[in-house]
Amino acid sequence: MAGHGKPNPKPPGAPAPPPPPPPPPSVAEAKKGFMRRMFPFLLAVNLFVGAYVVVRTYYKDSPSSKGAAEADPASTADKPPREPVAAAAAVPAKVFPPIPEDEQRRLYRWMLEEKRKVRPRDKAEKKRLDDEKALLKEIIRAESLPKL
Repeated sequence: MAGHGKPNPKPPGAPAPPPPPPPPPSVAEAKKGFMRRMFPFLLAVNLFVGAYVVVRTYYKDSPSSKGAAEADPASTADKPPREPVAAAAAVPAKVFPPIPEDEQRRLYRWMLEEKRKVRPRDKAEKKRLDDEKALLKEIIRAESLPKL
């Protein structure tokens, strides 16, 4: 019998105990492994978001497909005419009654008041606003108004 506090002897055919588990990695090593896995992912996400933004702004700034098709006669010669255009032309435009002159003058005065409220940012904008205000003043003072 083994004495008190001494380990029991193992029989000769018994399996060896498993080795102790490796110590946990240090904080620096854990961060390094995390960044090694996350950096490529974050880089790819950043590139895809950048490409998405560029493509969206490109399509917003480019002319519409309708305008591009009308501008290029060679591309329209190969294609048959579109029917929605013909259907839209068949619908008569709604005719509104003419606006009385006093209402037109009030509208032009209101536009002039709004132009006076605008604060120009530079000399070019100030010159443009002055030209527009001068034109509105001429229209208001004229005996006959242009038709709206």
